[in-house]
Amino acid sequence: MITRQAIISATDSPPATPAALGFSMPAEFAAHDACWMLWPQRPDNWRYGAKPAQAAFVAVARAIAESETVFVGVNDDQYENARHQLPAHIRVVELSSNDAWMRDVGPTFLTHPDGRLALVDWEFNAWGGLNGGLYFPWDKDRRIRSKIAEMLGAERFIAPLVMEGGAIHVDGEGTLITTEECLLNPNRNPKLSKAELERLLGDYLGVTRVIWLPRGCYLDETDGHVDNLCCFVAPGEVALTWTDDTSDPQHAISRQALNILEAARDAKGRRLTVHKLPMPGPLTIAESEASGVDRLSSSRPRKPGDRMAGSYVNFYIGNSAVVMPRLDPAHDDTARAILESLFTSRRVIAVDAREILLGGGNIHCITQQQPARRVPGHTT
Repeated sequence: MITRQAIISATDSPPATPAALGFSMPAEFAAHDACWMLWPQRPDNWRYGAKPAQAAFVAVARAIAESETVFVGVNDDQYENARHQLPAHIRVVELSSNDAWMRDVGPTFLTHPDGRLALVDWEFNAWGGLNGGLYFPWDKDRRIRSKIAEMLGAERFIAPLVMEGGAIHVDGEGTLITTEECLLNPNRNPKLSKAELERLLGDYLGVTRVIWLPRGCYLDETDGHVDNLCCFVAPGEVALTWTDDTSDPQHAISRQALNILEAARDAKGRRLTVHKLPMPGPLTIAESEASGVDRLSSSRPRKPGDRMAGSYVNFYIGNSAVVMPRLDPAHDDTARAILESLFTSRRVIAVDAREILLGGGNIHCITQQQPARRVPGHTT
């Protein structure tokens, strides 16, 4: 017997996707209204109760705030401490989290030609869930996107896809870069094929071309996030982490990525120009740095001698400034000069970022841009 409810269910069309409604993800180098960050505090990831990391986060927030409004989300028990350390013009809001990686636990913002702002709420499982994930639990992280949507009064699209913001970069003109190591990892979306993933990325971000790189940076604990390896710096132009040392495992990864990028065409049919950024180090964790981290079974251990996935590609593009990590005196100045040549209309600000790298990521990983709302009839 067919019930009326069965007839309704059978005839109901699925909800329209963001792309079908005209939304898309702008490039990071497009105009922003704000930047979102979170406050570090967990002692099993950040040494010495996260005090050195907090100082590094303050420096990043201060640098970005020269360019745009900065919001820092803080757990209640750290609110007064964060408010005391952060400059008055940086907005501190109570926004509970399990850790401080806003790029991955926060929303991916979308804009519409009519001026509306929306966001994508990806499923988050702490970079692999119980199969290689970096900590447990991640319940507070999963609520961050809905809370920000409420704060901004923005429409929220819930995506049927486990993903993190650091896994993607877009040019704002239909092209997306990602890695197979991350998105095709069985600890993310084991039932989805590459073609199905491309369709979902198109549906939720408005992209029409996906460029797949095989792997991310060597020993990147996020399973190879692209934002540590390669990023768009302009339409048709990308920056790629690079080493000429053929004995270093990173060389083969970067060489393979370079070959793919130079052979690819973007959504507009352009060939890509690839700018090489030198790899810092290699950098490893010192005994003194590892000894200050609490050892818990629910999080990733930090051991002396462990190599870190340091990269100058992990920078943030603000409205009038590019904030880059300072990681290695042997390469900092060269990397800065390259970025200054790529962003001639922006000031490049280098911030000491080793403390952030010790936690597993860097400046791009701890930030999330909120794009400027498009104004109908105006161009930027």
